[in-house]
Amino acid sequence: MDQNLGAPLVTVSNCRQSYHKDTTAELVVLDDVNLTLHEGEIVALLGRSGSGKSTLLRIVAGLLKPTAGDVRWRGQPLRGPVPGVAMVFQSFALFPWLTVQENVELGLEALGMRNDEREERSEEAIDLIGLGGYDTAYPKELSGGMRQRVGLARALVVHPDLLLMDEPFSALDVLTAETLRTDLIDLWMEKKLPVKSILLVTHNIEEAVLLADRILVFSSNPGRVAHELKVPFKHPRNRFDPAFRQTVDDIYGIMTRRAPKEVQPATAAPTGFATTLHPVSTNLIAGLIETLHAAPYEGRADLPALAAALQYEVDDLLPLGETLQLLGFARLEEGDLFLTETGRKFADAETEDRKEIFGAALRAHVPLVNAIRAVIDQRSNHRASAVRFRDELEDHMSPDYAEETLRAVISWGRYAEIFEYDEEAQQFSLEEEDEEEEA
Repeated sequence: MDQNLGAPLVTVSNCRQSYHKDTTAELVVLDDVNLTLHEGEIVALLGRSGSGKSTLLRIVAGLLKPTAGDVRWRGQPLRGPVPGVAMVFQSFALFPWLTVQENVELGLEALGMRNDEREERSEEAIDLIGLGGYDTAYPKELSGGMRQRVGLARALVVHPDLLLMDEPFSALDVLTAETLRTDLIDLWMEKKLPVKSILLVTHNIEEAVLLADRILVFSSNPGRVAHELKVPFKHPRNRFDPAFRQTVDDIYGIMTRRAPKEVQPATAAPTGFATTLHPVSTNLIAGLIETLHAAPYEGRADLPALAAALQYEVDDLLPLGETLQLLGFARLEEGDLFLTETGRKFADAETEDRKEIFGAALRAHVPLVNAIRAVIDQRSNHRASAVRFRDELEDHMSPDYAEETLRAVISWGRYAEIFEYDEEAQQFSLEEEDEEEEA
């Protein structure tokens, strides 16, 4: 353990969180998660949306009891909400009918603090986060960044030992988010924050490297700690430093590295029918292929540089890159995206030829498309209900993932003219020309 760190605040051992969907199926959100958080450090939980990071944050706060595992606060078993923990959310979550000061005082009121003490403590917190003079303002009078500052003051006013932050800057514009990050780390360095440790959930790689002393990279489905990385740079950090950029690049490599194939459980679909798909549009797919094919990339792009050029977050770029890889248009390797020969042909092709290439890729790599088309072909009326396929997908994944997967297939199959889809009736069908050929 780092000698500069204090005693453990939170210890999470073999944590598992799952939900029963029905009598036979179980949705596992977190599995075998281990985490120790010490006084004097900022730790970032970094991963894709849906990897269970926010769920773990609620478990640490005592708001959610894990299905299995041991969670301790200062060495004692965690039972219910922890008095020494405060949380800042992605949404501002302010009461619009209360002033800034009244919103900030809410936590103190719940603690039964006297009016004069509440007023003094709230004024200190408001001044600390740079909103002095706005005590009597209402949330509607404030910008997004100012509202999030109110949320931060509301968390700090109770002087928590641990500050939990759930993607606190993701709803803000780039410049406002950068200002808030800088202010937060300045206060931390100057030891002005009345907290002993910070646990931050983010999907922004640069944000994690900029703020955290340690980064826990989460994998998905189920969420688990895939990699732990100690950030060696002192604060304040220069995002343009070559070592900083290399660390960002290394994390992209970790997040795009293929995990070893595991033995599939008996409930898994044997043909890949229930592979989770990202609902990215064909316009974005085509746009990224064209971007990779053109200068300056010429078929190969470093993901951090590409994300910066396109102004994409990791949650935007990786699903696109993974979809290109799934369809055989590109390869993801150690943080780089390489266009394949099929991808190059697609980039050079005209509209109708692109549809044929895309359709062939779907037939080759997305079994669900073939399953839908086979049912349509077998039916005398050449129609098939989407509900049937959604139900089958939900046997192997959560309802949200099932819906996203079905939406992706509907969009891609229509673009490739493999089938048509009636949104109102929720039915797949053949195109008229195909029906005439069948007749």
